[in-house]
Amino acid sequence: MAAIDGLTTLVGLVGDPVAHSLSPAMHNAAFEALGMNWRYVAFRVDAAALPVALRGAAALGMAGLNVTVPHKEAAARAVDVLDPLARRVGAVNTIRIRGGRLEGFNTDVPGLLDALVGAGASPAGSTALVLGAGGAGRAAAVALAEAGARQVVIANRTRSRAEAAARAVQQAAAGCLVEVADLTPEAIRRAVRASDVVVHATSASLEAGGSSSPPQAGWQEALAEGLRPGTVVLDMVYRPARTALLRAAEAAGARAVSGLALLVCQGARSFEIWTGRPAPVDAMRRAVGWD
Repeated sequence: MAAIDGLTTLVGLVGDPVAHSLSPAMHNAAFEALGMNWRYVAFRVDAAALPVALRGAAALGMAGLNVTVPHKEAAARAVDVLDPLARRVGAVNTIRIRGGRLEGFNTDVPGLLDALVGAGASPAGSTALVLGAGGAGRAAAVALAEAGARQVVIANRTRSRAEAAARAVQQAAAGCLVEVADLTPEAIRRAVRASDVVVHATSASLEAGGSSSPPQAGWQEALAEGLRPGTVVLDMVYRPARTALLRAAEAAGARAVSGLALLVCQGARSFEIWTGRPAPVDAMRRAVGWD
């Protein structure tokens, strides 16, 4: 990779935390594959500092940013221009900076569909369960609804947040039945047994039983127990690559889709928004270990 110099174009990631992220390795591998004098770095940004951080990126002449947990919804309120899809979702995970202006996009929606289709799945006519109602969960629910899902159930620890996400999804896809569920063992067991597609979009790890507290304790186990053959399960968590949920899906005869697939698919679309060039997907896959 060429040395950083006064002509290097900078892009990056803002979130909290970011130390675990594979995005720097993935995007820097993409830039190297195409011989581009670009670099991607990760910035841990506190929620209160997000607006200042975004304006600072523009002032520094950066070309763009990715936005991750917990800032996706706040970023949608902070940018100057929202892409129609990002407006429907109410969350931004990609920002392009042009002429000092912040342009907000959402690549989680098409990225999720790319990952599902790449795994041989189709949301059309399905019943889907989305766990989590933050920016990633909203994007997943909108993606499934707009792709023709018959029903989408959104489960979240805070019911009011799930209801707000459901309203956004219903506005985006009026033909889809959108419901909410509590993040309790009983509700999750019932919802997952009725689902064709399950997307885990919470920040809770399912490894070693996760770290929930009453009344949510045990929903992870209920989720794993309710899986059935033929269900498509996508876990947005990508460390480890085969999470406890994906291992449970495989054991149940369900189709497991790694979060690495979503990482690369949405990352490729971010890359193309920033650079205007086709993303070197093979190089990105190798960089994150997605076989």
